[in-house]
Parts: sequence; C-alpha cells; structure tokens
Amino acid sequence: MSEPNTKLKERVRAFWQANPCGTKFADAEPGSRRFYELVEQHRYEKEWHIPIAADFAGARGWRVLEIGCGLGTDGAQFAKAGADYTGVDLTDAAVALARRRFELFNLPGTFRTADAENLEFAAESFDLVYSHGVLHHTPDPARAVREIHRLLRPSGRAVVMLYHRNSYNYRVNIRVLRRGGVHLLKWESGVHLVHKLTGEPIDSLHEHARKREQTNGPLSAQEFLSQNTDGAGNPLARVYSRREARELFKDFTEVELRAYFLNKRFIPLIGNLLPRSVEAQLAARWGWHLWIYARK
Repeated sequence: MSEPNTKLKERVRAFWQANPCGTKFADAEPGSRRFYELVEQHRYEKEWHIPIAADFAGARGWRVLEIGCGLGTDGAQFAKAGADYTGVDLTDAAVALARRRFELFNLPGTFRTADAENLEFAAESFDLVYSHGVLHHTPDPARAVREIHRLLRPSGRAVVMLYHRNSYNYRVNIRVLRRGGVHLLKWESGVHLVHKLTGEPIDSLHEHARKREQTNGPLSAQEFLSQNTDGAGNPLARVYSRREARELFKDFTEVELRAYFLNKRFIPLIGNLLPRSVEAQLAARWGWHLWIYARK
C-alpha cells in the first residue's frame, strides 16, 4: 500500500474507533442490552428497507462474512436466521461491541479485527459476503472487492451497499443545500434554522461549524463530501454511479443494482410527510444507498 493510503487508512481507523457506527442513535450505556435494542429499533425504523434488501432469512445455513460488522446489528439478523456468521471490522471498538451484543443475546458468531483490503481467510471460504456502507470508506475499494471475489466459493454472492452518486442526497442535499447552508452555521440563529429545516441534530451542526472554523479556506469537493456523510470529522467517503459500481464488480459473472433509502429527513419541510409507498418509488431512482448484488 502506498504511504498516502496507509496514512489515510489510519485516519479512517481513528475516526471509526472513536465513533463506532450507530452509537449516536442510542441514549443508553454502550454495551448494555437496552443500548443494542435502541440501535436496532432506530436502524430498521429509519432504514426499513434493509431486511428486504439484505434478505437475512435467505442466508440460512450459509457461511456469511460481514465486512464492517459495526455494532453487530445486521450480523445478529444473519445469526438469528441460521447463518454461520463471521464479522470483521477495521476497529477494535466495533468488534468488541459486536461481540458483546452476540454474547448478551446468546447468538453464535465469530469476530475479528481486520482490514477489508487484506483479509486473512482462505480462498472460497464463504457463500455470502455482505458489506453495508463500508467499502466507500476504504482507500482502495477495488482491492477490497477483489478480496471479496477471492473469498467467495464458485457461484457465491456478494451483497454490498455503496453511496449513490446519482441520488437526491448527493446531487441536491450535499452539493446544493449543504453547500449553501454551511454559511448559516456562522451564527447560532443559523444553526437553529438549519436544524428546523433538515432535522440535523444541533450537536452535529455545532461540530460542523467548529470544523469549518478550523479549516483554512474552502473544502475541496472530496473533503466536503466526506465531512457531510458520516460526521464532521469523517476523513473519507466516496459516491458511485451505477456505471462505476458495475466497473468495480467487473470480475463477477452477474451484477444487479438496486437503489434504496431516500432518507426523507434530507428533504426540507415536506420529506417526513411522504408516505412510505411514495418514498420507495422515489428511492428506486434517487436513493442514497446503491445496493450491488454480484455472483461470482
């Protein structure tokens, strides 16, 4: 790995070590039973499409590897469905929390800290490799996808979610609304106005304001994207068009793409009024989450 990528990966590791994905959605002691229940409740209420898109029940009896296990929320669904589950994550913090979840809920599973670009498993070890919202945070996603291909048995499946370039969230929310709204964060009244319009938490907006004050000059397009996906300190995030996603998975024999998750909170004023049926129709074209279903 090149020196710049090594340094970038360490920044990615440090960010997610300090901010395990999903912890901010539960006001309970991390590692407690209530904590995991709240995290799961929030996840499947806001991203209600995940059980449909992931098809946890369909993995019964399969050897499943999850790259980026986070808190073990999706992993628990695979385990409960009867999969032989293994979860890996770049950070010790996530692995410890995911392992604790499985222990508390008496679920079978194996965990280890690992790098998606260099996985120490034998070739053809898994029937399914699942990764939700992870590979767009690694410096060399193409290398990670090659690892997925190596680890899958013949005819095995990869199910991967990446951020969608041609989505409402990227094209309108991030590139237009957030670019314009960043100037409002100079004032407390502006912070509260943005909060009212978007539902973005006040603490999160204050963090964005502090990061902006610490930055010399405007952020590049890549820096602005990274900081406006998973938190103000996020060092790396990418977006993919459908064509780019197909190119990333070009070594697979079959590739199907589906878009989900409009995230109505990103649509000012009227977003939360949209019924789920309309939300699903819009998300199929403009969804923020691009799911790749690839067969080896």
